[in-house]
Amino acid sequence: EVQLQASGGGMVQEGGSLRLSCAASGFNTDQYTFGWFRQAPGKEHEGVSAISTTDGNTYYADSVKGRFVISTDNAKKTIYLQMNSLKSEDTAVYYCAAERIPSPFIRSQWSNPRVYTNLWGQGTQVTVSS
Repeated sequence: EVQLQASGGGMVQEGGSLRLSCAASGFNTDQYTFGWFRQAPGKEHEGVSAISTTDGNTYYADSVKGRFVISTDNAKKTIYLQMNSLKSEDTAVYYCAAERIPSPFIRSQWSNPRVYTNLWGQGTQVTVSS
């Protein structure tokens, strides 16, 4: 079965850290862009970070640059999002998604949730208390 399984959410105080995982199964992850998105109550999906399995390039939203790190373990077919120095505004449900985005368009489109047409994991709740 083709699926993405997200995990690792939880509750943490401001300044703390969490690591989210996204395990891919049932498909070859080569030439995919894996993205992390989040959705806070009443808000749209926001692109947080992405990584290309083609060239390893990484992308971050300005709001998380310097605090979050995305990485991949190709052998385990798992994508990680290390979240440090968490703030209350990081509170949201976090989702992982995967899509074969043509290389020339990754930089401009990685954060657009509509580009990820089929592969979405279930959400994992991250709550940061102040």
